[in-house]
Amino acid sequence: MDTENTRTEYPLPAVQFSRLTRRGIMLGLSVPQLIALSIGTLTIVTVLYTTGGSGVAWSAPLWGTAALVALIPLGGRKIVEWVPIVSRWMLRAGTEQLTYRRRIVRPRPVGTLSLPGDASALREWNDPESGAVMIHDPHARTLTAIVAVSHPAFALLDPGEQHRRVAGWGRVLAGACRSGRIARLQVSERTLPDSGTGLAEWWERHGSNDDSWAAATYRELIARAGPTNERHATTISVSLDLAAAARQVRTQGGGMRGAAAVLRQEMTALTAALRAADLTVGTWLAADELARILRTAYDPDVGVDLERHPDVGRSLETAGPVAVAESWDHLRTDSAFHAVLWISEWPRSQVFPGFLSPLVFTNGILRTVALHYLPVRTDQAARDLRKKKTELISDAHQRTRIGQIADAGATAEYDDLLHQEADLTAGHGVLRTTGLVCVTAPTLDELDAAVASIEQAAIQASCETRRLVGQQAQAFTAAALPLCLSV
Repeated sequence: MDTENTRTEYPLPAVQFSRLTRRGIMLGLSVPQLIALSIGTLTIVTVLYTTGGSGVAWSAPLWGTAALVALIPLGGRKIVEWVPIVSRWMLRAGTEQLTYRRRIVRPRPVGTLSLPGDASALREWNDPESGAVMIHDPHARTLTAIVAVSHPAFALLDPGEQHRRVAGWGRVLAGACRSGRIARLQVSERTLPDSGTGLAEWWERHGSNDDSWAAATYRELIARAGPTNERHATTISVSLDLAAAARQVRTQGGGMRGAAAVLRQEMTALTAALRAADLTVGTWLAADELARILRTAYDPDVGVDLERHPDVGRSLETAGPVAVAESWDHLRTDSAFHAVLWISEWPRSQVFPGFLSPLVFTNGILRTVALHYLPVRTDQAARDLRKKKTELISDAHQRTRIGQIADAGATAEYDDLLHQEADLTAGHGVLRTTGLVCVTAPTLDELDAAVASIEQAAIQASCETRRLVGQQAQAFTAAALPLCLSV
């Protein structure tokens, strides 16, 4: 009876995420697995026809190894699936691509960002009309702008207000799907050390600056206040797909000016949608504001000083790191160690909005939670769903023919596919969501402890996380920097 009353009084509908697709080419086997098993099978057939049964015995190490590496899991992957990851890592290590040192005496080209790795190709464009800085990725052919947003504590709102805000955010994502020109939306929620400037700003607005003893005492205490706590900052980045918007760019005059004009249209639409969702929308970030975010991402220790002295550290030309050293499972930058976790499994059971609260509100840990939304065009989504549906049905028939027991996971995946197909038919958009968590700590031991705490918080949020290996540098740029970069 109590359960029924609770459900009646709580109007928020529960949501359920689709499972991570684990299908392969045939019978659930991936391409590397099929290659390894094919080598083993070909070896057995060859020696059987050439030397007979004795050849099968002495060639057992070859075909046995192929079968083992194809079927035995290690760290969440089959052994054969580690081959490209390890090979790429060894190649980068052999070519000295795991370390970065800024060449101080060599100036960088004008308009480039002083970032390492793949991010070194990014270019800045300062839009004179909106005052925002736009980041151009010539390789991915995207143009990105970032806006700062703020919001009240979701957990403290009443259920009716929560439901209204969830519906508003759904309309924001639906608008991104209908646009057809947005390549990616990135929501970044960061924790930063509090420098105490918030107290000073509050005193300037509400304090009585007279000559009384109380006022003098307050001013002295606020002046001596240090970073005793942490604060949260949220940004939303929108990335324009220049290939999809090529016609509109040409209509606006072509080049970067035309692309900036088209992106301004998306910025205006996104601002209106965010305000309709009752989010407080700030100004679109200028170059100096983005420079501070990039600088503090690589060098957290300087964040407090930059906040106390807003006139320094505001150039994108010097906002990048001085040194970066990548290891197998972590990254070291100027003053901190970082580790990136991938949210590999979202809740499999129904959960209510706000389920990420244990992960977002983990106290005492510097971390950035980045959610990447990739809108899929309706026609492309329909084709993908039809293809997956055909593959699942064919796979089920093949299992039945060879007498293999039906897999409950495949059945659940087929049900998820039917649910997505029904939503698409009803007019809803399709979004591919990727969740990344970048954990930061001053020492390696503290980093391991912080990662363990974040993993435990993810379990409380009904999520599963995996620590990325062999690609920490690329994952860091996607998780810690609001630039809509992919892993």
